[in-house]
Amino acid sequence: MADSLILAIESSCDETAGAILRNGREILAQFVASQVDLHRAYGGVVPEVACRAHMECLLPGVDQLLRDADVKPEGLSALAVSHRPGLIGALLVGVSAAKALALAWRKPLIGVDHLEAHVAAAGLACPELAAPYVALVASGGHSNLYLATGNEAGRGGMTPLASTLDDAAGEAFDKAAKLLGLGFPGGPRIQEAARSGNPRAFPWRDAGLPPDGVNFSFSGLKTAVMRIARGQAGRRGPLLLDGQGVADAAASFQEAVVHALVSRALAAAERNHAGWLAVGGGVAANSRLREELAGAAAEREIRLAIPPLALCTDNAVMVAARAHALFATGVRDELDLETAAR
Repeated sequence: MADSLILAIESSCDETAGAILRNGREILAQFVASQVDLHRAYGGVVPEVACRAHMECLLPGVDQLLRDADVKPEGLSALAVSHRPGLIGALLVGVSAAKALALAWRKPLIGVDHLEAHVAAAGLACPELAAPYVALVASGGHSNLYLATGNEAGRGGMTPLASTLDDAAGEAFDKAAKLLGLGFPGGPRIQEAARSGNPRAFPWRDAGLPPDGVNFSFSGLKTAVMRIARGQAGRRGPLLLDGQGVADAAASFQEAVVHALVSRALAAAERNHAGWLAVGGGVAANSRLREELAGAAAEREIRLAIPPLALCTDNAVMVAARAHALFATGVRDELDLETAAR
């Protein structure tokens, strides 16, 4: 069987990314153009700013990819692109570019679910990952649990098990960091501040666990941070905490989010008799989460598949990996491929 060479594009939020993979595993070339500096002044991602940045660097990035991989367009097997979920305008930039290239180069087009791509990143890290397994995707826009039953190579193989009832974990990190005066992006800032804090300083450990025993909820935790940090004046009030207070709040917040993600994910794996837990998404880069997941999974004799840090945040390697599995099962999309924010 001939090698597959898939060029993938990722533009679902605020990173413009591209990659070329051979046979779904060998990375021939990749790039990630971060927009963190563009959005820092606003304390969060501004959709229009993100879209303009995608338009400026996507096609030059693709040109550089081909040169770096020493691949001609005619040598590609397919074009892949994230088409859901994400910021709708940002997705449209990537999908429109992928459609144009697929048409110009006469190559098949494959639309990839961004969340399934995050799970594929875990598979890249652990090739032995096998169904049935539970997958946790924790990112700026999502906190979801899925069950993979063995049909995950084709579409429809990931069964939703749980999600957040309100804010996603990554979104909560960003909002908490802003309330604590730590800046953007929130995940790394909270993690750094938490190193010198007391994770038991505030009684928030179970705040991310709604009483349904299945899903996540982080809006109440965010409100608790706001009350401690800003008082009754809310998010517009002055910061009421000193340096140690900020560290303690960051550590207590982080501990609550980590506890919710770990406890719900491992409980889902046990309920579904899954031998593996796969983890993906930007929040999976959090060192405390990785530490707790490793310990809890080992204690329950559940194997853990988690990507290296570079493949936790949005990237196109994971999109190409997922597209390879779809391509191998005959999945193809037409040029009327639609985007979806959710």
